Amino acid sequence: MTTLADELPRQQARCREILEVATSLGVPGMFLSQCIKRSLARADQAASAGDVVAMLRALQDLSGYSE
Repeated sequence: MTTLADELPRQQARCREILEVATSLGVPGMFLSQCIKRSLARADQAASAGDVVAMLRALQDLSGYSE
């Protein structure tokens, strides 16, 4: 069983990898890059604030990005 404390950082790392790929695409990946950056910023803010509800929302948001 995974916990929020385990899964959120895992999803953040996965999305950072997707962000690298999207950024490397140049102009075609710009929209995706901006969306992921915004999602990661929200996740970072939720984690640093310890806001469990915001962390759950961030986890759901990050889980929506596929490779």
